[in-house]
Amino acid sequence: MGIERPDNDSTFETFSSDNFHAICDKLGDMDSDLAAIIREHGYPPMWTRPNTYETLVHIILEQQVSLASALAALKKLQEKTLELTPENILKLSDEALKSCYVSRQKTIYLRNLALALAEKRLDLDVLESLPSDAVRSQLTALKGIGNWTTDIYLMFVLQRADIFPIGDLAAVNALKRVKKLPKETPRENLPDIAVTWKPYRTVATMILWHHYLSSPFRS
Repeated sequence: MGIERPDNDSTFETFSSDNFHAICDKLGDMDSDLAAIIREHGYPPMWTRPNTYETLVHIILEQQVSLASALAALKKLQEKTLELTPENILKLSDEALKSCYVSRQKTIYLRNLALALAEKRLDLDVLESLPSDAVRSQLTALKGIGNWTTDIYLMFVLQRADIFPIGDLAAVNALKRVKKLPKETPRENLPDIAVTWKPYRTVATMILWHHYLSSPFRS
């Protein structure tokens, strides 16, 4: 399925619209709680994003804020630049970025990423052919890109099938609720549960997000 993975790296395996529902069904066979979510809410959306600087900007903007706030900032940047490229971001002043709701810290992150791409120290096309650990190593070497940002990039952009984003609050809270775990359950304990969905932890996470977004009682 997907790209042939090297060295038995299951996180190199990908999913696509051709097999997404089949993987959901397989996860339902593996886990009755996930099956219950699919029965109640249907299949989750297959969230994807293009492999562009703009996508990474969007993910950085989503760090520790609501999705609506991040989207508002992204739209302002799109209006300001007309084309959200590294070169155009580097032309913007601090005040211009601030007017787009970009914090001082995230201004540094967006510029650092833009410079890495403009100076060819990072090539997004090359990342598509690398194992997930190598992608993570390259991205987290940049200021402002940590494991959560990398996880979302691997899941949404490269469509790697076996990522569980332990730093994602919605996924963590949905997992606790679905598995009827106490709210105080340490986050460090959750990968032991998620590993049972291997090698499809990304798709399992999308089912959890679907549950979180569809439920009237978000935790």
